[in-house]
Amino acid sequence: MSPKITTAGTDDEAALRPSEPVSWHLALLTGSGGTTPDAGLAGLRAHFARTAAVEDVPVRIRTVGSAEGGHRSAFLTGEGVTTEIGAQKATGTKPVAFMFPGLGDHYVDMGRDLYRDFPVFREAVDACAETLTGELGLDIREVVFPAAEQTAPAAAPAFDLRRMLGRDTGPRSESERRLNATRLAQPALFVVEYALARLWQSWGARPSLMIGYSLGEYVAATLAGVLSLPDALTLVARRAALIDALPAGAMLAVMLPERELLPLLGENLSLSAVNGPEFCVAAGPVAAVEALETSLRERGAVCRRVQTTHAFHSSMMEPVAEQVTELARSLTLKPPSIPYLSNVTGEPITDEQATDPAYWARHLVSPVRFAAGLRHLSATPLLLEAGPGQTLSSMATVVRGSDAGTIVASMRHPLERQSDSAVALKALGRLWLAGADIDWAGFPADELDIVADGAATVVREAADPTEAPSAVELELAGLWARILKNEQLPHDVSFFEVGGNSLLATRLSLRIKRAFGVELTLRQIYEWSTIARMAAAVQRLQAGEQPDAQGSSHTGTSLARFQLPNGLTVWHQNEAETRHFYEDIFDHRTYAKNGVTLPDGATVVDVGGNIGLFTLFSHYEAKDVRVFTFEPAPPMFELLSRNVAEHGVNATLFNIGVSDSESQATFTFYPRSSGMSSFHPDEAEEKHNLRTIIANQQRTDADAEVAELVADEELLDVRFEAIEFTATLRPLSAVIREQGIERIDLVKIDVQKSERQVIEGIADEDWPRIQQMVLEVHDADGEVARLVDLLRGHGFTVRAEQDEMYVGTDIHNIYAVRGPR
Repeated sequence: MSPKITTAGTDDEAALRPSEPVSWHLALLTGSGGTTPDAGLAGLRAHFARTAAVEDVPVRIRTVGSAEGGHRSAFLTGEGVTTEIGAQKATGTKPVAFMFPGLGDHYVDMGRDLYRDFPVFREAVDACAETLTGELGLDIREVVFPAAEQTAPAAAPAFDLRRMLGRDTGPRSESERRLNATRLAQPALFVVEYALARLWQSWGARPSLMIGYSLGEYVAATLAGVLSLPDALTLVARRAALIDALPAGAMLAVMLPERELLPLLGENLSLSAVNGPEFCVAAGPVAAVEALETSLRERGAVCRRVQTTHAFHSSMMEPVAEQVTELARSLTLKPPSIPYLSNVTGEPITDEQATDPAYWARHLVSPVRFAAGLRHLSATPLLLEAGPGQTLSSMATVVRGSDAGTIVASMRHPLERQSDSAVALKALGRLWLAGADIDWAGFPADELDIVADGAATVVREAADPTEAPSAVELELAGLWARILKNEQLPHDVSFFEVGGNSLLATRLSLRIKRAFGVELTLRQIYEWSTIARMAAAVQRLQAGEQPDAQGSSHTGTSLARFQLPNGLTVWHQNEAETRHFYEDIFDHRTYAKNGVTLPDGATVVDVGGNIGLFTLFSHYEAKDVRVFTFEPAPPMFELLSRNVAEHGVNATLFNIGVSDSESQATFTFYPRSSGMSSFHPDEAEEKHNLRTIIANQQRTDADAEVAELVADEELLDVRFEAIEFTATLRPLSAVIREQGIERIDLVKIDVQKSERQVIEGIADEDWPRIQQMVLEVHDADGEVARLVDLLRGHGFTVRAEQDEMYVGTDIHNIYAVRGPR
């Protein structure tokens, strides 16, 4: 079988064809009496490894052993790797509740492998797409699976710490911008979640109860028969179009209980969601949300803006509420055949509510009572998140507490480099291990083998003893157990499949550094995510090698290469920080706004060059630009030199600091936070600034990790481990004279509290040469005002501002341009 995508809106079918399918084999083993299937595991692995290469089916599931067996074990074979999913004693069958997420965790190519590998999923997507074409005027498959990206296998985007921590980086591509538009994002998410639910139902996983978050409730209602599929698609698409036409709004995630937040909202803001005991969302007009944010920060409350275009579930939705009611009135609404929980009440939906057209308008303007709904799921031991990401699983873990039961996410996080099909099949294995009531009779016959007890004898004959775990694996297993609070960890299961998340991965990186003396980056934790593979990565690092994304190793510095979102490749040290610098310089154009421009033939002085991204920006911003760049830290200067040479920049580089005199000074360099390195270190202030910047940049739907992350002193200590260098300092005017510089079109200064010394190192006769300046300034005791006055005195029109990410710190930017702007 080699299914391919067909879309109604293109003639170039080859361009839309996904990667070739991979054969996946999920083995579910049972052992009767006192026997466990462990003895046969190695032989069965070898059997599946052989058959996976020769059978012309993309997916095959085998159950081996007696249905009454007291022990269960599961593993997955595919792509040449066998992964143990787990093993435990069976305790009878248990019901499963489905959870459907709302917007926030969606991403381009969500479910691409499922579309390729599973006819049930593909047929559901195709049916939805055909119905939606008339409503949207396009094929939703081209939005979810962009044609230009179809030629490569589905893979996670490049690792991005800022996104992993929830910062607002904005869409990186035209495909993302298109998908994120409200009128397309909501139908796209509905289609993927509906198709995924149909896939799970075809696998015999039937929900006993359902809950959806915001748009996710529409999926639950459709599966429950309240809405027919055509009616649901019509309602979702037209509702999204109505919302898209409303004025822009804002949302703010707040780490406060509802009772404490409500008195702070005032008449212009609404409570938009209650997601946990101390986790709410407020929504309303942008100015009102900004004022609330300022007030909360003054009170010391943790909050962050949500990345959104509108104030969902707020009074700003009221102008279209009646139209939503009328839309629902034109459809056929039936009582639910499967119970599900209402966002409006947090209680099981009644027949009267589900069939009342006005309910769907109340759903639009009312807060999402998700925490209350989750509490109603307490009697259901197994929860399955049927949609992209793992946000609802995280919320459920917090609300349900220590007795969380088994919570399974069935689609990968966008940062994970796993096949969608592998993630879904592992989720099926985890549900089966936990005792889910799976009806195998409904499973496609060509994808299921049920093997009698006799097969276990063959397995035992073929079995070979497994190798004993290495000392590194044993110690890693101990680290995992302490972090995850779980002593029963399968050897070959991903860290993220047994409760790991972004914050815990960060902590694991720290523990690995302390235990083994090597630093396994967060990207490598995602890519080498099992105990066995992680141990191999640690051993390679200890040997002076670097593990790459494909699992091979090499020596040298090639892993310091990084491709920026605009396609440029640079040498760098820290990917998260490189992305942060890229967004400030290239996306936000921090040094080229408020009247600051670069003409062709410009001369630029870059004081505080780091790895050279602003130097590269200047080179590509205009023709024939000449740059003089200063960077005192030797590690950064080496990367700067490589980047300038590789890109052919006309630059003169100086491995020195700029100050008001010829001297030397100690430079404190932070390898993990190089942008905060300084001649004037103040660790308490720098920690405060970093803490504040992280809090300010939390833009997507918040979860309980935020407050803990911001306050995690252990992680901050690692960020501020320092190296000291003795650096040469020179006045800028001394370099101007030596280099014979007659005119400077732009001076950019970013020197972490040394900006005054840089300014005082400019002689009076050199000021007229300078046409524009941009400075990052630390406003200690009114320094911003003093520098503004100084620059005005030198004939500049000056503007000072503070970017929203720096609110709560003393960091400001000053823009100075000669003459009127």
